[in-house]
Amino acid sequence: MMPKSAVATVRLKPEVREKLGALARDTKRSTSHLASEAIETYVNFNAWQVAHIRAALEEDEAGGPAVSHEDVAQWMQSWGADRELPRPRPKKS
Repeated sequence: MMPKSAVATVRLKPEVREKLGALARDTKRSTSHLASEAIETYVNFNAWQVAHIRAALEEDEAGGPAVSHEDVAQWMQSWGADRELPRPRPKKS
């Protein structure tokens, strides 16, 4: 049986520790709860982002459809212009 949680030690800058303490008091939560919640959110978001980056790189390496950097940059530079360019479409690499 796995434990529901584990203990970890985290070093915080004094100003972050003070803000965490104030937030804990204001929300009537423990600093441990808030820190755990923040770390979980950070880890989940970054794991999702890394997984999608890896999938995109694998798709690119397999010759999947792609839009060149130059096409995207040109399109973005046209944003807000009188004649905004259409969104570039992927091309087989």
